[in-house]
Amino acid sequence: MVSYKRLNPEDVQFSGEVLSEEPCPVREEVPAPEPEEASLLPRRPRCSVTTCLLVIGALLLLLCGGWLLGMFWLHRPSNQQPHRPPPPAPAQTPDSQVETGVNDTAAAFRREACSLIPEAWRFDCYPERAVVVTRELCEARNCCFFPASAPSSSAAARPSGRNGIPWCFYPQDFPSYSLVSINDTSLGQKGTLVREVKTYYPADILTLEVEIRHETDTRLRVRITDPSSPRFEVPISVPAAAKKADSPDYIVELSESPFGLIVKRSSTGVVLLNTTVAPLFYADQFLQFSTSLQSQFIYGLGEHRATFLHDLHWNTLTMWARDVPPTEQTNLYGAHPFYLAMEDGGNAHGFFLLNSNAMDVALQPAPALTWRTIGGILDFYVFLGPDPASVIGQYVEVVGYPAMPVYWALGYHLCRWGYKTSNSTWEVVKSLRNYGIPQDVQWNDIDYMDQFLDFTFDPTKFGTLPDLVKDLHAHDQRYVMILDPGISSSQPEGSYWPYDEGLRRNVFIKDADGKTLIGKVWPGLTAYPDFSDDVTHEWWYDNLQRFHEKVPFDGLWIDMNEPSNFLDGSTNGCPSNSLENPPYTPGVLGGLLRAKTVCATAQQKQSVHYNMHSLYGLMEAKASASALKRILAKRPFVISRSTFPSQGMFSGHWLGDNRSQWKDLYSSIAGILTFNLLGIPLVGADICGFGEEPEEELCVRWTQLGAFYPFTRNHNTVDMAPQDPTAFSPLARTAMKQALLLRYSLFPVLYTLFHHAHAHGHTVARPLMFEFPKDVRTYGVDKQFLWGKSLLVTPVLDPGVDSVDGYFPEGLWYDYYTGDSLRSKGEDLRLHAPLDKINLHLREGSITPTQAANLTLWVSSGQPLHLVSALSDDGGGGSASGDLYWDDGESIDTYENHLYSYIVFNVAQNAMTSQVLHSNVEATYITVETASFYGVKQEPSRVLVNSQDAAFTYRPNQVLTVAELGLNLSQNFTISWM
Repeated sequence: MVSYKRLNPEDVQFSGEVLSEEPCPVREEVPAPEPEEASLLPRRPRCSVTTCLLVIGALLLLLCGGWLLGMFWLHRPSNQQPHRPPPPAPAQTPDSQVETGVNDTAAAFRREACSLIPEAWRFDCYPERAVVVTRELCEARNCCFFPASAPSSSAAARPSGRNGIPWCFYPQDFPSYSLVSINDTSLGQKGTLVREVKTYYPADILTLEVEIRHETDTRLRVRITDPSSPRFEVPISVPAAAKKADSPDYIVELSESPFGLIVKRSSTGVVLLNTTVAPLFYADQFLQFSTSLQSQFIYGLGEHRATFLHDLHWNTLTMWARDVPPTEQTNLYGAHPFYLAMEDGGNAHGFFLLNSNAMDVALQPAPALTWRTIGGILDFYVFLGPDPASVIGQYVEVVGYPAMPVYWALGYHLCRWGYKTSNSTWEVVKSLRNYGIPQDVQWNDIDYMDQFLDFTFDPTKFGTLPDLVKDLHAHDQRYVMILDPGISSSQPEGSYWPYDEGLRRNVFIKDADGKTLIGKVWPGLTAYPDFSDDVTHEWWYDNLQRFHEKVPFDGLWIDMNEPSNFLDGSTNGCPSNSLENPPYTPGVLGGLLRAKTVCATAQQKQSVHYNMHSLYGLMEAKASASALKRILAKRPFVISRSTFPSQGMFSGHWLGDNRSQWKDLYSSIAGILTFNLLGIPLVGADICGFGEEPEEELCVRWTQLGAFYPFTRNHNTVDMAPQDPTAFSPLARTAMKQALLLRYSLFPVLYTLFHHAHAHGHTVARPLMFEFPKDVRTYGVDKQFLWGKSLLVTPVLDPGVDSVDGYFPEGLWYDYYTGDSLRSKGEDLRLHAPLDKINLHLREGSITPTQAANLTLWVSSGQPLHLVSALSDDGGGGSASGDLYWDDGESIDTYENHLYSYIVFNVAQNAMTSQVLHSNVEATYITVETASFYGVKQEPSRVLVNSQDAAFTYRPNQVLTVAELGLNLSQNFTISWM
């Protein structure tokens, strides 16, 4: 007896061969099967046209039936437990083989449909890590399993959670929500979403409310919430729109089934957001939506160590605050779910997801992006720009404008872990003074403390600390100390006021049982203040006030505030529940939410730590800034390691525990630029590197670059050789001194830029693309940057070189030091860069106010001004403009209280004019002593200052200089030439 060989589903092929009249192939003869395996189809020894047509008809019937059954299978409610494969199929009987054949055909059609989805548009259906995803696991989720660029195989499997083309991805008809009703509101629309088919995650919320708010012409807000039960929402203040935007720059379109949101730019029709590309998930601990992206140019999404321009090639960025030295592909100290996107033609838009839970942001080359968070709600904003700077201004309008820093924050800061004594700290300060190296602030790391206890100092090793601080103040310098949030819980009762009083006031985070959670940090066993409670803020202030009476510090460095823990969770572990082990865990370092922090189940005033974790640094910064205002009655200075949106209102940030390596020097630029996008312009990296010992050349180059960080601090770790400028050779020391004096001379520029950041949401350190958004070549530049709109910084980032290549956008540029001009067509240029030089260039059309540098900014800021005008080549004798903001440098809210001066400068038709738009007494103390004009085509015969003849010099490189002006900054003046 002869039987037919049974075909496995992957063996079924559909091609034109079915319609051919070629003789049927000879069937393979095999031993007769057991009865239950016997074929139900009779054997026909021969093949004819009629037979083939009948077979074709039968196949078509089977295929149609299989398709219907497949659709039923796809849309039926799943009865499988999440993450578990389906049970094995029962033994087949002759009757079941018909159904098997139909299902096999349907499966083949399904695989064919899956294969048609382009690889770049495959959205991951199985993002869990540490899982080997098989076809069985994938199809249990009703998803497509298709190994990328490889033949389909039932045995194929792929480790999940790794970057790369997903093998398990959503079919186009995967069930999602439907929009069942929509109504107009005073701000936009409100609708109801319904899901009929549960997902593979537990606790689906099947009915949702979507609210679309047209808040301003350039800001759209969308909230998707559970109408039946309140969920955690991020407790930061955001503006409330009073009425619907009159003429929005966006068009909102809704897809009903499946539900999706499409946002277009009105002026161009460009799609900025399209959530129809993948299904919406909204379960209790798994919320996910995807969108197409308008281009490959995406920025932001901090905090990660990466290039400034993000890589969209299957790149997943995880957000969950974590204490870890900057490492690629790792969640770092802060969480910032905001991105800036460039569009074709130079427009830009932004997107902000207001959510603090652990999340993954998956980028893929379609281009597309998936937000995947494990709590809270979906509350997001779209900012229309249309230029990059406007996007950032609109973003900080929502999260809060950055604070205006106290003047000395912009000076040179010096720190290290390992001074060992206050006297050795003092000696370094004196050494810098002796060498004439500027310094405004001296810091100490944890070694100043007594047994690493907050609000103490070692009475033996740092017994002279109060005297050191007194000496700093006598020299117009300041002192900053470190504080960690962990409060020692193991001191004898009654001997350590911060812990005893904290217990009395009930300020510490509790464990799941309501007891004080105990972790471990530098002082040993510790409790963690709950900064989400106002009572804790008052306790924090009291501690700072008591310590300030002993050591009159001027600012705070708040570290370890992710919060960090040397244990995973607590001394008693953590409960085993869905908060500690959620159905889905984003790609956090360590694989657990509690890894090197407190338990996710820990209780805080406003919510569980599961929701509050990434907010800890923000809330500590808020408490610290508030306390300093009360203690000092001046602008607070706080530098925080952990950050979250709105952090810039309360603190600056440093980029963490970097290393003394050239690649860290380079990567710091991307970090500086990214945090300027995120509304935290007071940012810097540890100059010369924190870990490892730097080469002298590296430290020189790093000091030159660091002189142009908005926040400039040299810091290194314990047991490493000193790396302050005085520790190196005379040549290196001189080069570092020159770089720092250069920074101090540019203080008027930097201070004015911070004013614009505070008042208008501008960036300070600025990507080139912000000023040249139509020049695509600027989109990936992260080896250069601008201060403001016109000062181009081109640092050396490689060892052993005396030149550097830099990109110059089209236009006229001037060497800052000499006034020599160069005209670029938009090209890379090689610049001479000896060890004692960092290249600076001025953009045409700008006016830069500078001062003679001194050892502190208190002295420098009182020096006369020198105005440098870089004239544009516009055929009318050249034009330029600039401005200056000036106040007393330390009073709170000077801008808001109108206690400032603001002056604008303009050059046109061979004349400079100043116009005092707002006046304050501080400006009367400053004079304008000299003015230089780069790009004056012909030597003048006469120069007039306020209509009076004045002496001048003119150099062959077309630089005109007028000196000994003695003009009062608070009065309008004119300088003209002919």
